Amino acid sequence: MYSRGGRQGDRPRRGEHEESSYIERVVKIRRVSKVVKGGRHLSFNAMVVIGDGAGRVGFSLGRAKAVPDAVRKGTTNARKQMETVVMNGTTIPHEVTATFGASKVFLRPASAGTGVIAGGGVRAVVEAAGIKDVLSKTFGSSNTINIIGATMKALRSLRDPGLALARRRGEPAPDSAQT
Repeated sequence: MYSRGGRQGDRPRRGEHEESSYIERVVKIRRVSKVVKGGRHLSFNAMVVIGDGAGRVGFSLGRAKAVPDAVRKGTTNARKQMETVVMNGTTIPHEVTATFGASKVFLRPASAGTGVIAGGGVRAVVEAAGIKDVLSKTFGSSNTINIIGATMKALRSLRDPGLALARRRGEPAPDSAQT
């Protein structure tokens, strides 16, 4: 009756991993040292991107004294900060450009079968969101954290063309329920 050593419940114990339906990517791990009077204090940063592959994606920077703890913190925070992305089939509805810090990201929709033509940070975010066909180009700084921020900013600024057209014409939105 009691499983796992007399413990009831379905929550896994510390160290046991439950199977997740999310796509998790650890994009960058950095070792950070802070110089203080007594020497150096080492800690780690882990940039984590998480998505469900169906239009929801989030990212976070986890910080801790050890790498596994930093990754765990980044994953839980990214899961809390997930946002919905507007998609048009397997691609994005229109071209978009966004800047974050000194990084600039340009995303362009691609025809079916093109695939994801993107570098490290952009590729991680776009694939986690479930976008299968997109072209991208990054300009300016190649800092991975800023590139991920710019990509998320670009995906946030995407709008559904049908909803935008209906709003301009003063019509009710095609998919919304009247209340």
